[in-house]
Amino acid sequence: MVEILAKIPLYKMAHATGWPRILPLNLTVSVTYRCNSRCLTCNVYTKDAKEFTVDEFDRTFRSLGRAPYWYTMSGGEPFLRSDLPDICESAYRHGKPGIINIPTNGLLSSRIPLMVDEIAERCPKTQVIINLSLDGIGDEHDRIRGVDGSFEKAVETYRGLRNLNAPNLTVGVHTVISIHNVEQIPAIYEYVARELAPDSFITEIAEERVELETLGASITPSADAYAGAVDFLIARIREQTYSGISRVTQSFRVRYYELVKRFLTAGGQPIPCYAGVASAQIAPDGHVWFCCVKAESIGNLRDVDYDFRRIWYGEKADEERKRVRAGECACPLANAGYTNMLMHVPTVAGVAFEVATGRRGGAGH
Repeated sequence: MVEILAKIPLYKMAHATGWPRILPLNLTVSVTYRCNSRCLTCNVYTKDAKEFTVDEFDRTFRSLGRAPYWYTMSGGEPFLRSDLPDICESAYRHGKPGIINIPTNGLLSSRIPLMVDEIAERCPKTQVIINLSLDGIGDEHDRIRGVDGSFEKAVETYRGLRNLNAPNLTVGVHTVISIHNVEQIPAIYEYVARELAPDSFITEIAEERVELETLGASITPSADAYAGAVDFLIARIREQTYSGISRVTQSFRVRYYELVKRFLTAGGQPIPCYAGVASAQIAPDGHVWFCCVKAESIGNLRDVDYDFRRIWYGEKADEERKRVRAGECACPLANAGYTNMLMHVPTVAGVAFEVATGRRGGAGH
C-alpha cells in the first residue's frame, strides 16, 4: 500500500497535465457477460461477446506488468468460467497485485468454494476478496435476482467460503441499493450482521450503465430514499470499533456514501474523476473502457497485439481524458469512486485525521 501512496502525486500530475504517462492502479476485468441471474437491476446477460481466452488475458497482463494494484474479476457471473483460476493466476504471475476482488451471485454453490480455494492457493501473496451479492432476504432476494432459490444458494455458498482455511481470503457481502430494496436496507444489514457476520458489508447504488444495458431503466432510488438507507449504515459504522486497516476502509466507506448523496442531490462529479488515469476496465471481448457507465471503447486489445499501453497512451484515450477532466460526464460508480477518493487530498486528510485521533470526521470536500 505504501508504494501506491507514493504514486499518488504522479497520478495527480497525469490527471492535471497528461504527464507522466502512467498505467492504471485499479483495473476491472470483465471475464464474461454470461450470467445465470436475471436481475431487475442488470441486463448484462442479454449481451454477447467473443470472450478472451486465458492466453489473450495472459498477454494483456504481461503488457501491464506491476502497475495494477487492485484487480476486479467481474462479469456477468465470473464463476461461470471454469478457467477463472487460470485468469487470476496469470494476473498474479505478471503483476503481483495487492488485491484480486471477485463479485459473485453465489448460485454455483458447489463450484465457487472449490474455485476460490484454488485461486487463493495460486495467488498466495495477494488478498483475494469475494463479494457475495445479497439484495434482499429470502423470497425478496429471489424476486430481485430473478431466479427461485437464489437466496438459499447464496447462503450455501457463503457457508462454503467461510469453511475455507485460506489465510489470504476475505469474504464480504455486497448489496446493490435500488428502487426495489432501498427501504429494506436496515433489515438486510441486520440479517447479514446477525446471521452471516462477513468480513465486510458493502453497498453501491444501482445506476443506469451502458455496460449493463440499463439506460432508461429507472432503477436508481431517490436522493431522500438513498440518504435514509445510507444514513442508517453510517450510524452502524460509527457505532463499531475498528482497528488497523478496517478503520481506514470504514472511514472511506462513510465518505463514499456521503459523496453519492451529494451526487444525487446536486448532480455533477463531487470530486475529480480519475477514470482513464488511475482506473480502467477491459470488456470480455478486449475493448478497453475508462469505466463501465459510459463503456465507450478507446480501442480493442486484439487490434494492438494485446499491448495495453498502445491503447492507453493513444490519441483516442487522450481525447477522452480531456472530456472526463472537463466534467462532461458524472456518476457515482463505486469502483472508480474509491480510487477517486484516494487521489483527493481533502478526503485522504480527513481519513488520516480520523484514524489517527479516533474522531469522527466529515466527508471531505
